[in-house]
Amino acid sequence: MVENLAKKLDLHFEDILLLQQAVTHRSYLNENRKYKLDHNERLEFLGDAVLELAVTEFLYANYPNPEGELTAWRSSLVNGEMLASVAKGLGVEEYLLMSKGEKKDTGRARQYLLANAMEAIIGATYLDQGYEVAKKFILKNVVVNLDEILEKKLYLDAKSYFQERAQENEKITPSYRVIEESGPDHDRRFVMGVYLADRLVAKGEGNSKQEAQREAAKKGLEVKGWL
Repeated sequence: MVENLAKKLDLHFEDILLLQQAVTHRSYLNENRKYKLDHNERLEFLGDAVLELAVTEFLYANYPNPEGELTAWRSSLVNGEMLASVAKGLGVEEYLLMSKGEKKDTGRARQYLLANAMEAIIGATYLDQGYEVAKKFILKNVVVNLDEILEKKLYLDAKSYFQERAQENEKITPSYRVIEESGPDHDRRFVMGVYLADRLVAKGEGNSKQEAQREAAKKGLEVKGWL
């Protein structure tokens, strides 16, 4: 029951149906014609704006850094990967209403659904409880990740940064190779290695070669002590 999700989120809804709509994917309506609520896309649209404002406001008030840096930090906090991770940690996934086909897909598509649901939950909170409660929820669950982002320099484009440091420190341009490829077409998994000359520095895993390369570069930065 969606009331249990509200408890997990530590939110009190006057209209609990707003939260239920926030976890309703468009595909669910196709298989449940008598379902009385709309899907979550309009709430997601609203929540995206509330999220961006709350994060921007926090960064502006607390950091004197130039606009370019603040923009990069904000992007790291509000991107799909981060929001999906936050949603998973809050247990949102088990309350998602979606089609049988969507339920089978646990890869990148599921991440996308979770990120959208997270934005929709923020939109629902804003409508039901107002901006201050929505902002408090965002600070507690999203902005809390900023320290790790800054410490590990996750706001940097890992591949570009790894290449820059490799050329600077070792006069070598890194290369990437597929180490392993598995899974069905709709849910491929790739393991990519980042190499300096013929030396394997680190491996990364993802649902696309690009994602796996980024993960390999992030781990490579840690292995080399270049963060």
